[in-house]
Amino acid sequence: MAGGDSRYLLDTYRSPLASRYASPEMCFLFSDRNKFRTWRQLWLWLAEAEQTLGLPITDEQIQEMKSNLDNIDFKMAAEEEKKLRHDVMAHVHTFGHCCPKAAGIIHLGATSCYVGDNTDLIILRNAFDLLLPKLARVISRLADFAKEHANLPTLGFTHFQPAQLTTVGKRSCLWIQDLCIDLQNLTRVRDDLRFRGVKGTTGTQASFLQLFEGDHDKVEKLDRMVTEKAGFKRAFIITGQTYTRKVDIEVLSVLASLGASVHKVRAAVVGALVTRADSPSPVSQSCSSAMPYKRNPMRSERCCSLARHLMGLVMDPLQTASVQWFERTLDDSANRRICLAEAFLTADTILNTLQNISEGLVVYPKVIERRIRQELPFMATENIIMAMVKAGGSRQDCHEKIRVLSQQAAAVVKQEGGDNDLIERIQADAYFSPIHSQLEHLLDPSSFTGRASQQVQRFLEEEVYPLVKPYAGVMEVKVELSL
Repeated sequence: MAGGDSRYLLDTYRSPLASRYASPEMCFLFSDRNKFRTWRQLWLWLAEAEQTLGLPITDEQIQEMKSNLDNIDFKMAAEEEKKLRHDVMAHVHTFGHCCPKAAGIIHLGATSCYVGDNTDLIILRNAFDLLLPKLARVISRLADFAKEHANLPTLGFTHFQPAQLTTVGKRSCLWIQDLCIDLQNLTRVRDDLRFRGVKGTTGTQASFLQLFEGDHDKVEKLDRMVTEKAGFKRAFIITGQTYTRKVDIEVLSVLASLGASVHKVRAAVVGALVTRADSPSPVSQSCSSAMPYKRNPMRSERCCSLARHLMGLVMDPLQTASVQWFERTLDDSANRRICLAEAFLTADTILNTLQNISEGLVVYPKVIERRIRQELPFMATENIIMAMVKAGGSRQDCHEKIRVLSQQAAAVVKQEGGDNDLIERIQADAYFSPIHSQLEHLLDPSSFTGRASQQVQRFLEEEVYPLVKPYAGVMEVKVELSL
């Protein structure tokens, strides 16, 4: 805040992702304090490794850098950047100001991307580490929901038209399966992240080879040492000035895919045509300034809204990577400052919100039952025909009888707005008297759901529970949303 004036927060634009939606821990990861503190940590790791490999760097210089990792004068850094028009050099000078003895060896042999790109990779890795347990918790909550409602019949829909019955639990497994794929993809991309490492201006390590007087082994050891200090198992062998921006495409692609999954899940709840399931709505929530009876699925709608934003962000790294000419062009910088942070803050927000929704889903069995009754008579016609044939009737005669009665019942529903009375018409027709006593059994919804409940049980036991098991220690964490 300029001059510590709190009015500054009201007089300037702030991203709603940071000010309204995303978690404090994710916002901190992409904060200036974390970014520039990580720059200093990288400078320290470089100096420690260079000292170990024989460069004339003293313990006193190392200790001075260690003691000032958090002593960041942001005002001075801003003034230096305004003067130098270079953020890295501004912070080199700022760090050197509070480390006068070490000032001469800070950033020794490095280029700006040593701190810039390596910091980005550290933050991306740590951001994935925040998202993964959150996604696992969402999957776990929905798995509980699926297990609880594994046997509850509901209308299936194909082409958005009523189709063969399924169960509420089976439908939620469709959502869970997509989210499980997302969990696997996020894990893969996180684990595939490689450190840029210590590569120099155009990726040739020429400056470090000069520092170590042509000793290639020491340059390679330096790269490995800093990579290990940063907690990475591997570094790129080949880079230009930057790590390849294809990495950013991979990162935002899996986040965009997550956005698609979340949008699909929450759109189903918002639509509420399928299970008549509501997302949680606090008693005090006012859903309309004009219609006090309304209960809007506001958090589900928020998920859909932000998921669209998340899906669209992948276009930024796609276009950036396509125009990174030769060893590097700087047209990536401003774009990446925005899209990388926004992607993770958005993913964080929708997962927090989705967990909250999943913990409070409400199903209305009586409403589901009423909707099944409206459609089931038509779905049961084939079973009725088969029962009549078994009782000695003609399949063709029965089919024609059912066709006529079905058209009459459909006219009542469509033209008069009445209930589906096909079963009453069948009961009143003497032709069907051989199976009148079987009609109740033939219309049992559970006989129309196939192996849905068995599929739910097998899916949860064989695929879902093993996938989320590594996150068992954080499964009880609850999400409290202020909005």
